Amino acid sequence: MNVSNTMSNMTRLGKQHAGAIFSGAAAWISTAASAASDAVGDLPGGPAVRQLNLHPAVTKIAEEQHWLHWFMMAICLVIFIAVFGVMFYSILKHRKSVGHKSANFHESTLVEIAWTIVPFIIVIGMALPATKVLVAQKDTTGADLTIKATGIQWKWGYDYIKGEGEGIGFVSTLDTAQRVMDDNGGPKAGEVPNNDYLLKVDNPLVVPVNKKIRIITTANDVIHAFAVNSLGIKQDA
Repeated sequence: MNVSNTMSNMTRLGKQHAGAIFSGAAAWISTAASAASDAVGDLPGGPAVRQLNLHPAVTKIAEEQHWLHWFMMAICLVIFIAVFGVMFYSILKHRKSVGHKSANFHESTLVEIAWTIVPFIIVIGMALPATKVLVAQKDTTGADLTIKATGIQWKWGYDYIKGEGEGIGFVSTLDTAQRVMDDNGGPKAGEVPNNDYLLKVDNPLVVPVNKKIRIITTANDVIHAFAVNSLGIKQDA
């Protein structure tokens, strides 16, 4: 009897202890999520809360990339629906429980031709527009301005080689205030980050609008990546 009461008390205490741990963990998760929600905000040119799409395009190349992205997505969606539609239809329609008897055949020339030609057409239909966009990205003929971007650890060097501003060269570094904020862990909870957080530099690169710009990328030390998402460019150097 005493043993039974003791075990019952231990079980009750264990449940209470587990409940306390669960409640504490839930409270901690809720607090952490709330703090993260307060600290995170949309960053211009960077990640956005609940971001579902690509960065807004501001160049013709970027617009073509966006169109290509959604074109490919549409093809993938059609293939997904077709494949899984046929699969689930076959599972439900041809199941043994409804009395269906499996067909007995060894080959089908029509099916073999279809599963060869259809994928070929799909691949060609995807490759042609993709190649067109890729070639347009690499086309540097008739450039109005040529700039050399040199990757240096934690900064970029720019030289205007040909066109407007020819002969100008400078180094662009992250703004001191931005660097201090980043060294301190970024914007704190409740602190509204600057609209240009981690984007503001001391000497920004300036280019004319509605002009064709050729950018030559290179590196002075380690591997760098020159990327501007809204312009639709990313090049390793």
